[in-house]
Amino acid sequence: MSSVAPIVLADREGEHLWFDGGLLTFKATGADTAGALLLLEVLQPEGKTPPLHVHEADETFYVLEGELLVHIDGTQHSARNGSVLVVPRGTPHTFVVTSQTARILLAFTPASAVAEDFVRRASEAATDATLTPPPPDLERYQAAAERSGLEVLGPSPFEARTPAMAATSETERVAETT
Repeated sequence: MSSVAPIVLADREGEHLWFDGGLLTFKATGADTAGALLLLEVLQPEGKTPPLHVHEADETFYVLEGELLVHIDGTQHSARNGSVLVVPRGTPHTFVVTSQTARILLAFTPASAVAEDFVRRASEAATDATLTPPPPDLERYQAAAERSGLEVLGPSPFEARTPAMAATSETERVAETT
């Protein structure tokens, strides 16, 4: 018999945090899964792009709603509703939200204590997940990355393109990055 208890959460249920200008919901933590999985649901606004970084665990993106461009080891990939992208541990990656918003499931296997610690340090409790998130706090984000041990490699390759992306079609955006 497993020492892990079942996890049963409905849509939009879980522990909600304001994270970097969006809403993050813990669906399963390392503690919940005996270290097998960290599962996060993230709702981010258009233009959101984290710095280029790596993890000590594999990261799987499942796009529930919206569109992203995902940078994986120097190559850009377009992703929309239903898309799955798997980023092997140690692989440089980032993304940018190219739709008005994007709702993504992020699965870390095995559970990433570094990613979970980073998210908790960079976030604040969202007591009402229906409200508009507070703006990103860059200082808090940077301090959380340093304290948690998240390996940031540099700025996002999308940062220079973000303002122009809203005015271009997805076909044009993909053509620009290939």
